[in-house]
Amino acid sequence: MNIEIVTIGDELLLGFTIDTNAAHLARELAALGIRVVQRATVGDDANHIATAVRDALQRTGAVITTGGLGPTADDRSKPAVAEIFGRAMVLDAEILSNLEARWLKRFGHELPASNRQQALVPEGATILQNRHGSAPGIWLEDEQHRFVTMLPGVPREMRGMLADTLMPLLRARAGSNGPVIRSRTIRTVNIAESAVADRLGELARGVLGLPLAYLPGSDGVDLRLTSASLPANEADKILADAAALIHEKVGRYVYGEGDDDLAALMLAECVKRHATIAVAESCTGGLLGSRLTAIPGSSATFLGGIIAYSNDVKVRELNVAVTDIAEHGAVSEAVARAMASAARQRFQSTIGIGITGIAGPDGGTPEKPVGTVWVAIDVAGDVHAVRAVLPGDRNEIRYRGAQLALDRVRRAFTNDVESVAWMTRA
Repeated sequence: MNIEIVTIGDELLLGFTIDTNAAHLARELAALGIRVVQRATVGDDANHIATAVRDALQRTGAVITTGGLGPTADDRSKPAVAEIFGRAMVLDAEILSNLEARWLKRFGHELPASNRQQALVPEGATILQNRHGSAPGIWLEDEQHRFVTMLPGVPREMRGMLADTLMPLLRARAGSNGPVIRSRTIRTVNIAESAVADRLGELARGVLGLPLAYLPGSDGVDLRLTSASLPANEADKILADAAALIHEKVGRYVYGEGDDDLAALMLAECVKRHATIAVAESCTGGLLGSRLTAIPGSSATFLGGIIAYSNDVKVRELNVAVTDIAEHGAVSEAVARAMASAARQRFQSTIGIGITGIAGPDGGTPEKPVGTVWVAIDVAGDVHAVRAVLPGDRNEIRYRGAQLALDRVRRAFTNDVESVAWMTRA
């Protein structure tokens, strides 16, 4: 089954709001074997909405829209789509009653006149209940079984309605025995896309007949396998077999799958080992600590940290030797080691992490270009350090520096601390 998505809103076209709805819809529909063949975004203009939906309906006969169902004057989805089907707009008494009761309960006063238009629906439409907001969804179908389903644009409401109401309807429509579209993502860290391909060899073009996509980002290079022509049980098996082959080839550079976050994985590993962490950060400016504390339950493992941006703070708070800074510079192995050990000793943690570097855009030299980062890990007094030249702009370098530090913790746990990343220069 093929379907098209039309997302509606001036804010999407202007770039003030990122369209996360279409991406979420595509992922959820793929699990049912429904292929999104085209996506469009239009503004809050009735003619543009009608044209986009009409064209999509003619191509596939199945369309999902998000947005334009609210109470304000720029919410024009329903009348635009109703006109395509030749339907009049009518007042739905049940929707109006529910809106009035909801408003009275939540806000203590009568429903504003502007909100009454949310009870106007195309004649003959099926109403999709919205348990997450005020705007109901709409399913409109013609005699040829072509349909348009309209969902609200607020992501929380759209996702809730999709799971509650629309997915069961689409599942029944698509059937349960056909092919599904399933993907499996293997996450790697501190290895270049080309180096991954070299390790994969012949598998770089595809694994067990499955296409393989390379998705580089600040976390690392994700490898995504996709099955689009097999029933669910067969798809799951071949994806598992293909993922196992990638794990075997890429080896130590794989840290997880799917949505795995390296910070969360390392905190979980620390819990297993009854280990604690403290950090001393310079160029990352607290980003590593922020990533760790963003994980629920991190207080059991993460003890604290020091942001030592200036040399004076490094000396005063972390006991970095003035002579080390003078001889080697603030961005050096000696300083990173001293920072890691001071963090561990000061907070009495099992693990201390020290990061110092040049995030740019200024401050680089031929010997230490922008992106140069030193990371040191002190595990119960055993200190290892690594130098990397990280690509990207200032924010990317800072993020990759934190990711590199987390990866060094992972390697310490697997006794792989001597291996270096592809970007490392001795």
